[in-house]
Amino acid sequence: MSVTELPLKPGRAREGKALQKGQQTKAAIVDAALGLATQIGLEGLSIGALAEVTQMSKSGVFAHFGSREELQISVIREYHQRFEQEVFYPALSEPRGLPRLRAMFANWMKRTSVEIDSGCIYISGAVEFDDRPGPVRDALAWSVQTWHAGMKRAINLAKQEGHLDGATDEEQMLFEIHGLILALHYEARFLKTPGSIARANAGFENILRRCGAAASPKSPKPARLAKSAKE
Repeated sequence: MSVTELPLKPGRAREGKALQKGQQTKAAIVDAALGLATQIGLEGLSIGALAEVTQMSKSGVFAHFGSREELQISVIREYHQRFEQEVFYPALSEPRGLPRLRAMFANWMKRTSVEIDSGCIYISGAVEFDDRPGPVRDALAWSVQTWHAGMKRAINLAKQEGHLDGATDEEQMLFEIHGLILALHYEARFLKTPGSIARANAGFENILRRCGAAASPKSPKPARLAKSAKE
């Protein structure tokens, strides 16, 4: 029997189970905190409110994070991970260039259409922490910048593949695409403007055409829209 096959001593086995349980409990707390944050914002999060939602003691919740700030950062990290899993990674299965860029935007739109009702941590967090330097703002900014870097790489690949004009300004194109998402949240979530999803999609196609892309060979599948954004 090799060393790796030896059974754990009872004490170590108990420690391992306790660690696993602690990780599962923390994950459940972060999940509940993310649900709260999408409704009331990161600033609305508190150890007390979370203890009430999770039916745990305040000291029990606090023990997993140590501070309200660390709780907020954990929520940002979880949100970012889910964003990547839903928006970024699925697009990587598409051919490099314009197909991948289209997939990234389509996935972003699908997520945005759901967040029109539930709220977006990136957007609400930017409002709350835009002028408040510190670890929470840094975590938010890093998450958004990481996503933007991924989008910019996709634009650059589309240029390399000849799908976009070689003179396309990547920063400008990214700025305008991001602007569509921000406008969509404002129009659909705040103003309840009908047709906002269609306008955002049309705006994306306009940007692509101006940058030398051919028209999409087929219409994108309609996103699952929130009631407030339906045409």
